[in-house]
Amino acid sequence: MSEEQTKRKIKKPWPTKDAMEQIYDMNLWGGEVAYYSGEGSHHPDIVQPYIHAVISFLTSFERPLTVCDLGCGDFNIGKELVPYTKKYIAVDIVPNLIARNKKTYSAANLEFHCLDIAQDDLPAGDCAIVRQVVQHLSNAEVQCILDKLKVYKYVLFTEHLPEGDFTPNKDIISGQGTRLKKQSGVDVLASPFHFKVKDVKELVTVVLPDCNGIIVTNLYTLF
Repeated sequence: MSEEQTKRKIKKPWPTKDAMEQIYDMNLWGGEVAYYSGEGSHHPDIVQPYIHAVISFLTSFERPLTVCDLGCGDFNIGKELVPYTKKYIAVDIVPNLIARNKKTYSAANLEFHCLDIAQDDLPAGDCAIVRQVVQHLSNAEVQCILDKLKVYKYVLFTEHLPEGDFTPNKDIISGQGTRLKKQSGVDVLASPFHFKVKDVKELVTVVLPDCNGIIVTNLYTLF
């Protein structure tokens, strides 16, 4: 094994897994049921425009795509997209959440995997969905994920951002909230990331009430 391969095999001690397990175990994102992924995955004013936009994208192809949902959460949104794909591979870092999803949802073209998308190999596919995931992660983890996304032709990125002008990509500790508390948000095209894409298209933007920012979904076409 080469030195570079050895480095890739050594996992960094990021706190993400423990933090996400605690969030779900203690129901810190609210809801009246276990394994609740928060209002961003359940509020109709947020969820319905997103589902409509993504289904429109998925059905624009003559042949259905294999989609990898990298950070599938409680699967309240993913379950609506499965019928429009050749295969839907749903991934999350929390083992008990994935076990629950496997018991709750089933389809011939649906798979669930427990993976750390910053450290583990990603499933093969045509399109990756990364929905309100990297906003919780440090810049180092975000960069690790971006480096791996090059294997997909399309990436659907959704991020919760401040409304108006802001300084992007202020660093945070993984699992310690989001960049909104620093009046920041993730822009994968900006420094320090400079994610290389062939094309970018804004699919849908939801303006949240009470000046709580916007949720933006961009479609990136890669080289």
